[in-house]
Amino acid sequence: MTQPAGNSASAPRNRSTLPIVFSVIIVDLIGFGIVIPILPAYTKDLGASAAVLGILLATHAALQFVFAPVWGRLSDRIGRRPVMMFTIAGTSGALLMLGMAESILGLFIARLLSGLFSANISVATAYVADVTAESERTRWMGMVGASFGIGFILGPALGGLLHPYGSGIPAFVAAGLAAANFIWAAISLQEPQHHEARVQKRGGLRAALSDPVVARICAVNLIFTIGVAQLESTFFYWMNDQFNYDVREVAYILVAMAVVMASVQGGGIRPLVARLGEKRMLVGGLALMALAFPVIPAVHAVGFLMIPLAVSAVGRAIAQPPMTSMISMRGEVSGRGELMGYFQSSAALARIFGPLVAGVLYDFSAPTPFYLAGTLFALGALLSMGLTGNPAARDQ
Repeated sequence: MTQPAGNSASAPRNRSTLPIVFSVIIVDLIGFGIVIPILPAYTKDLGASAAVLGILLATHAALQFVFAPVWGRLSDRIGRRPVMMFTIAGTSGALLMLGMAESILGLFIARLLSGLFSANISVATAYVADVTAESERTRWMGMVGASFGIGFILGPALGGLLHPYGSGIPAFVAAGLAAANFIWAAISLQEPQHHEARVQKRGGLRAALSDPVVARICAVNLIFTIGVAQLESTFFYWMNDQFNYDVREVAYILVAMAVVMASVQGGGIRPLVARLGEKRMLVGGLALMALAFPVIPAVHAVGFLMIPLAVSAVGRAIAQPPMTSMISMRGEVSGRGELMGYFQSSAALARIFGPLVAGVLYDFSAPTPFYLAGTLFALGALLSMGLTGNPAARDQ
């Protein structure tokens, strides 16, 4: 009989290679974050609308949606290390192509490849779950979130600071970081130990969603990410249209938000989860975002705008780790990569439709994406309140 994930605390642990796993996440997010200030400016310079930008962003997410469970399932079968090595190398190549792109078509090709290989986040989070005890899972998923935050800090910062030297320079630097990551992983990354018993037959998506907790958390993740995409997709346009901010100035604001997120997730998750538990953390984070986002278009001074942006960053910081932690403890250890892949696919699906919706709504009425986001976060909080019992424990 396969040992359930709930008993995995007794499994041998090896955390020595967690830094390389976190670095993989950071570099992936640098590759994602670096285009947040650059891509909107580039498409706008080419005369493209916000809707076209949404399509460009959606192509990246579409490949993540398809390949997150593929990489996760493959890592369950052949191991985490070989899949991570291959996707790290692919990420470097995709970023190199992004730097060399000189047209919208070139950007589309680069973003397709980037989405394909950056779907390895599911493998990285499964790795973290493999080598950490369930009692500490949310804390370590907070570190995953902090890695996301660091990536968002460095990505927009690199984009804003290096953009004046050439539109491709930031991507070339990110490609170099990914190449260095590959070398470090080749030397240091070890395969985590798994339980000897393995699931031979997998039920796929239908079986995963037959667990009502998994289905609800994936739905919340979908709604949450669509809401976040409303800001990510339109923020440059909003700041440029309302305050005449350029790429560098927008990048500084994004960096400040990422610093808030990384600070909370790096040091505040452990006491918060001990005091509140995963469910209340998730509901509270979504509630903060639901309150903050509708205020953004009502503020007409940049200084005061920092208040709702900071509140939204805190909400995002405390909402993400509980979702990842709870989903990681719902399945069998031998199928964890596939389950995490489905969870990441819910976010990727949101990034297909979220930017498209944001672009169309912004062209119709600029404040509308922020109002939609607030509504979605409120809905996510209501759905999270419906998580009954101990959602982090696998049903026996």
